Amino acid sequence: MPATRKTAPAPTSASASTPKRSANRKLPPCKLFVLDTNVLMHDPTSLFRFEEHDLYVPIMTLEELDNNKKGTSEVARNTRQASRMLDEIVSSAVDGIENGIALGTLSHGQASGRLHLQTEAIDVRLPAALPTARGDNQILAVVMHLVDKHPGREVILVSKDINMRIKARALGLAAQDYFNDKVLEDSDLLYSGTLELPADFWDTHGRGMESWKEEGRTYYRLSGPLTPDLLVNEFVFQDGDNPLQAWVKEKDGRSVVLETLVDYSHSKNNVWGITARNREQNCALNLLMNPEIDFVTLLGQAGTGKTLLTLAAGLTQTLESKRYSEVIMTRVTVPVGEDIGFLPGTEEEKMAPWMGALEDNLDVLNGTTGEGGDWGRAATRDLIRSRIKIKSLNFMRGRTFLNKFLIIDEAQNLTPKQMKTLITRAGPGTKVVCMGNIAQIDTPYLTEGSSGLTFVVDRFKGWAHSGHITLQRGERSRLADHAAEVL
Repeated sequence: MPATRKTAPAPTSASASTPKRSANRKLPPCKLFVLDTNVLMHDPTSLFRFEEHDLYVPIMTLEELDNNKKGTSEVARNTRQASRMLDEIVSSAVDGIENGIALGTLSHGQASGRLHLQTEAIDVRLPAALPTARGDNQILAVVMHLVDKHPGREVILVSKDINMRIKARALGLAAQDYFNDKVLEDSDLLYSGTLELPADFWDTHGRGMESWKEEGRTYYRLSGPLTPDLLVNEFVFQDGDNPLQAWVKEKDGRSVVLETLVDYSHSKNNVWGITARNREQNCALNLLMNPEIDFVTLLGQAGTGKTLLTLAAGLTQTLESKRYSEVIMTRVTVPVGEDIGFLPGTEEEKMAPWMGALEDNLDVLNGTTGEGGDWGRAATRDLIRSRIKIKSLNFMRGRTFLNKFLIIDEAQNLTPKQMKTLITRAGPGTKVVCMGNIAQIDTPYLTEGSSGLTFVVDRFKGWAHSGHITLQRGERSRLADHAAEVL
């Protein structure tokens, strides 16, 4: 799939520099994409994401790359990687760069177009309202020059800068966003982890069905028109006189095996004193408490119980069943408002202000441990805190966690690359839980479609050792639930 949309933008008002094309002239399939600096800074591999189309990199793009290469931020690292890739491409051009450099060999077949660099001085008169000193306007001048130079070819500016695209269209130039980093165009299409079965499900899928019981669970092996679309560890439910809550445990062609869920809404199955208050919370606890599930993603708005359920499951399996040695919690330190500056103390002390959610939920969990008075609660609180470690993302590189229950909070603020770094820290016996709300992204360069949380939900669906659930109902308070709906 090419990095940008196939459809060309709607024609804008004609300008003096826009060539007139005859109606019967057929456009060549190979387009010429002019890359803005922010595309390379956002994704250095974008040079190989345009398939058969050609690319053009203006000199001003290289200048801006040079100005942004210093520092240790994600943007600076991407800038240096983009410069190294450009250097590798240019160094491989044995015939010079005037006629473009073939990308087929260096991209390992991902791209078959050519890369063109600006090798000539371009003098295009911009409108008086656009000062030529600005780098963005010089790139627009290059696009105008290329439109004049290649009258029979589509020349399209690719930029992550919204205002840059608006200015280009105001000048009658084609401009598009860079879409390759987006997992989904619409977050409503994101895999939810649950599927409601139709009322006639058993009529259409009951022929040849096998059913058996094993260790208190009921299993169904069946096939039918719905089964090819089901994914492993996807939850299915049906309300009515005979309600069903199950999940897909096996899939073989058109045949699937459904397993009924453990009912964590019943007090006898409570997890550290916590019971599920709705269907989605019950599904989440089935994922969190299952030792065969190594990776869990929980999505949901504020107050749906993501952190409380995860902590309850982590403490139960750490302190009671001894499945894990300790709970490790980390999160991205992106402030909602202005930054409060440097913080004193050790790593855990510096992370403490970011862990208010952890403290709030520990207060709830500590109140569910039964009687024992103040002394008993204080002893329990000390025991819990001794088994929960708070770690910073900044020091995760190169680490390996053995038999740990790793919780990644506010994961919607992670990039796909950061998410990969964290998940690959998991050693034998470690369970990773990512939770967040993609409607509350605080990182300025991420959207719902390009968040690392959206990325892993989409990439891990259907894997036998991972599961996902989107929590729908808020259970924090009637005030919080109403605010989430109306604000």
